[in-house]
Amino acid sequence: MAAFRDYLRSNALPHIWCPGCGHGIVLGALLRAIARLDPPKDEVIVVSGIGCAARATTYLDFNTLHTTHGRALAFGTGIKLARPGLRVIVITGDGDAAAIGGNHLIHAARRNIGITAVCFNNSIYGMTGGQYSPLTPVGAFATTAPHGHVEPAFDVCRLAAAAGASFVARGTAYHAAQLSQLIYQGLLNEGFSFVEAVSQCPVSYGRRNRMGGPEKMLLWQKEHALNVRAAETVPPEEREGKFLVGVLHSEERPEYASAYGSLIQRLKPGPGATGDLGGDS
Repeated sequence: MAAFRDYLRSNALPHIWCPGCGHGIVLGALLRAIARLDPPKDEVIVVSGIGCAARATTYLDFNTLHTTHGRALAFGTGIKLARPGLRVIVITGDGDAAAIGGNHLIHAARRNIGITAVCFNNSIYGMTGGQYSPLTPVGAFATTAPHGHVEPAFDVCRLAAAAGASFVARGTAYHAAQLSQLIYQGLLNEGFSFVEAVSQCPVSYGRRNRMGGPEKMLLWQKEHALNVRAAETVPPEEREGKFLVGVLHSEERPEYASAYGSLIQRLKPGPGATGDLGGDS
């Protein structure tokens, strides 16, 4: 198995993430999952959009694309259709997954295209000034919610599952080993995999919401995460205020790029054919 450090561009380091940011932990979990597969670097492509999480592609020694805001899944879809043999991984943040990129998430899941999407969820737009995002909890403070956020947050995992993703999971930066295992399972899935990674932002989110430093925010993740298996036996009152981690949804469905490739092969003219694909004259 390759060492995950082999997948880093050392000349691009040190990274620009703030001290205590959980994104480095999440990136490490992703790289350890890839290292378990040990694929040739040229067969992996990682796509990102804009935001704190999107900077991750700068540090990765694969084929990488740093694309426009919210369009990472659209780029990933095009790549998978053009080169179905590639392993396509999309790194998203709050906006890329649930705001400007929300429609792309829905349709990537609906198509069940063979992409593994990892959403780095730090509950805030950290890079652009601390505005609230679609994943900011009710009551939380942000620069655009100085008196407390009033909108309910998206549950992006439920959204992805309802839209048709064949593998959906959630982990946290605190539970880094479990998170890596969940991403690994997502990479093994033939269809669309969505993994939400709950990450801490001590600067733009934690400080404004008086959550303490990064170590306290990690402990908050530990105390508020509830394993999906354990939740089956936990009384409802003990589930209050907690979020589920683990594999939330898994099913077998036809993968889109493969089905599309089969259609192309079926429509290719055979020997002696005129090239007519059918239809009324």
